[in-house]
Amino acid sequence: MTEPAHPLVDAVKPLVDAMGAALVAPGDARPEDVLLSWEGAPVVAVRLPHLGAALDRLLAEMERQFGGPLADLGREDKQRVVRVLEERGAFTIRHGVESVAAALGVSRFTVYNYLNREQGDR
Repeated sequence: MTEPAHPLVDAVKPLVDAMGAALVAPGDARPEDVLLSWEGAPVVAVRLPHLGAALDRLLAEMERQFGGPLADLGREDKQRVVRVLEERGAFTIRHGVESVAAALGVSRFTVYNYLNREQGDR
């Protein structure tokens, strides 16, 4: 029989999953992991994901939110996807524009137009 999860683990698990991170037993934690404690005692460590996979996770999340392949979306939904990705920092990742353009089935120029339009609306 497995031990029930600690309330701290239950509380942080949705965030850890959304970030693409992993929960690790405190004894298995590496120096770069984030150790979480409860009332002074270590409970769980969070192993953060590699940045290189971040854009893939963001694009997969957009596909889940929009209900299918991003290339199948209409122009307005594609613009919304670009807006959300921009807010989440997707375009600070090397080759972010190219990767997003490929996922959306549009050119880099179109993605830049969506970004410029969004900045103009602000």
